[in-house]
Formats: sequence, structure tokens, C-alpha cells
Amino acid sequence: MGKTIAEKIFDAHRVDNPSGDIHVIRLDAVFCHEITTPTAIVDLQRRGKDRVFDPARIKAVIDHVTPAKDSKTATQGRILRDWARRHGIRDFFDIGRNGICHALFPEKGFVRPGYTVIMGDSHTCTHGAFGAFAAGVGTTDLEVGILKGVCAFHYPVTLKVNISGRLRAGVFAKDAILSVIGRLGVDGATNRVIEFGGPVVAEMSMEARMTLCNMAIEAGGTCGICLPDQTTVAYLWPFIKGEYADPAAALAAFRRLHSDADAVYDAVIDHDVSDLAPQATFGYKPDQVKAVAELAGTPIDQVYIGSCTNGRIEDLRVAARVLAGRRVHDRVRAIVSPATPAVFRQALEEGLIKIFMDAGCCVTNPTCGACLGMSNGVLAEGEVCAATTNRNFNGRMGKGGMVHLMSPATAAASAVAGRIANSQLFQG
Repeated sequence: MGKTIAEKIFDAHRVDNPSGDIHVIRLDAVFCHEITTPTAIVDLQRRGKDRVFDPARIKAVIDHVTPAKDSKTATQGRILRDWARRHGIRDFFDIGRNGICHALFPEKGFVRPGYTVIMGDSHTCTHGAFGAFAAGVGTTDLEVGILKGVCAFHYPVTLKVNISGRLRAGVFAKDAILSVIGRLGVDGATNRVIEFGGPVVAEMSMEARMTLCNMAIEAGGTCGICLPDQTTVAYLWPFIKGEYADPAAALAAFRRLHSDADAVYDAVIDHDVSDLAPQATFGYKPDQVKAVAELAGTPIDQVYIGSCTNGRIEDLRVAARVLAGRRVHDRVRAIVSPATPAVFRQALEEGLIKIFMDAGCCVTNPTCGACLGMSNGVLAEGEVCAATTNRNFNGRMGKGGMVHLMSPATAAASAVAGRIANSQLFQG
């Protein structure tokens, strides 16, 4: 019987099987940021276990509130900063070099096909776009990962989602994943890996695949994963060219990870997006999804373009195409946060930052702050935000605020209209 890519990765990394389907696997990387990791650091210190399993395989960043907004967040940053220095963690990205973790770490080449990765952050599933098993974990598992370089999981059960058809103009990966979540429900993939495949995924860029995998958790998935291919090789080649004779050799190695033709899935879902229109959420759950046309005219107070879901250069280009030569509505404040310094620099060189500023947007440093209602764009009670983020929970971006999730194109169009609007109306 064949195996899925997740099963192959588990089998290659298993170090113990203590009971039933509980498997202890070796970790290739442990990612850390200043919101969840300090708790683990302090507890390890308290128990006399202030050690790390391998400083070269730990990557850390200050990204959720940066720069610090108060004494508490400054202390969290200091704990992580001091810990990284104490243990010689070279890949620590402090203010000025930092970016949103799930954009920065792939950009640095820290994720490879076949890797196992954990982080104290639910959207760690983003990194599955590279053909890795990547999962968010709680504090205890994070501590064990930091200390021993292992983590325990149930043996992976995989739900396969084949995305077929062709995305129409003005419809993007964000629309596709929102439609998938709307179909599966917020618990439709609980305790499962979602393997994304099909012709639409095959044609997607790595940035788009990261958008898909980023939101696997919103359907309850442990991890989202894509099969590594030539697109993966091209993205990673600057980092892996010393390991393979040529790109073809790398591709051949990566293909060995592919799920077998006779692999067994918990379920296989065919999701045709040929007729898919731009999508947006309503209510307070990410599976509450409608066509933007059904929500058109909904007044908004703020637009946010950024986050680990849609803050990459590809996303900013799309938003800039809509905003070029137009102005943000007087009723709306629009915030743009490039996901990493490299993205910011590229957007500056391409003239995108000028487009945003000419349109009346506030362009900020890379940060997660607004997405989880901590800084740089928190909503007041009763305010409504059109956002390219990944969660619309009640109070997510501020107590009593409402968040509508959508693509960068739809968010940019909504900024101009002063209400939720279809970006297709602004084409040409």
C-alpha cells in the first residue's frame, strides 16, 4: 500500500512510537517568536533546563509587536533576545532585520521539502507549501522541541483537496482557500493534513501556495501541504544549489517525496474553481464565506493589506494595480504592511510604495500587530475592517470589531469604494 507525502515524512523522521499511533519525530527546525516562546524559555529556566538541542536549527524573530508598544511587549522581546544571544542562535532577526515569521523564514531558505517544523504559532502550517510537515504547537511541545529537537504527533491522516479548473481574472489563491474552507467548515479537517493538489495548485507560485497552506488551520487542519515541484526548486535554488548537481537532480529528489498513486486518504475532495468569483467572509468564523458581490456595499472603516497570508510582493503588486491612480475613500483608513524587509525594499524599487502613499495609504514596517489586534491597526468597538489576514474571530483585530477576510485585490478595491467592492469593477 502506498503512502502520502505526510506519511513518508513521518516515517523518515520517527525516533520512537511509545504507544498506539503516537509517534515521536525528529525536527529539522524549531521556529520561535516573541509572543509564545518567552513563556517556554522562562519555564525551561525555572526547571533548570535552559538549553537548546541545536542552535543552528532554531530560528527566532520578533514580529508580532515590533517595535514594542509597551513595557510588557518590550519584556517579551528582551527575553527572546537574551535567550538567542545566550545560546548562540545565529538566525535571530531583531528589529530592523525582522519580518513576519511565515514570510521571512521561507524567504531565508529555512524550509525544505521533507522537513519537519514546529512553532508556537497556529499558522506554522504555511510552510507545508514547500512539501514539509509544519505544525503549530503548544508551550509544552515547544519546550520539548527546543530542548530535545523532537515532537510527538498522531500518525498523519490526510484529506486530499484537488483544486481543478482555472482561476478567472480577478480571482486569486485567497479566494480559492476561502471557498475550500467554506466547503469543509472550520472543523472539516480537524486532526488531518490537507494535501492540496490539482492543476490550479500546479500553476500557482510559491507565494500563492503559501496562502493556501497558511489557512489550512482555519478548516481545523494540522498542516497544509503541497507536493514539491519545479516551482519549489526554482524558489529554493539559491539555497540548495550546493546540494544538487543541477535543478533536475533536485527535482528528482523532491519527487521521491510525492504521495504514491495508491496512497490511502481519509477523503478526496474535488474542488472546481472555474466559476469561482471573488470571496469574502462574513460573521465571525472563517467558514462563513460569500461571493464579494453578495457583500458589496457593506460599509468599512479600515482596510488592512499584509500579514503572513497576503503580505508578499505578489500580493502588494496586485493591490497596487487596483490602487494606481486612485485614492482611498475619505471614510476609510488603509494600512499596508509588507511582510519582510526584502518585500518592502522590492516594493519600494518597483514603485509600489509610492502608489500606496499617493493613494493615501499608511505604509508600516513588517509586523503581525494588526492581524491579532495588538498594534498598528487595532479596531475600535463597532468598526469594520476589510483585511487580507486569516482570522475573522470576534474581537480578533480589536474588541467589538468585525473583520471581513478577502484577497488583496478586493481589499484595495474596497479601500477606494469605502465599502466592500469587487476588484473586477476596477480592472482596466
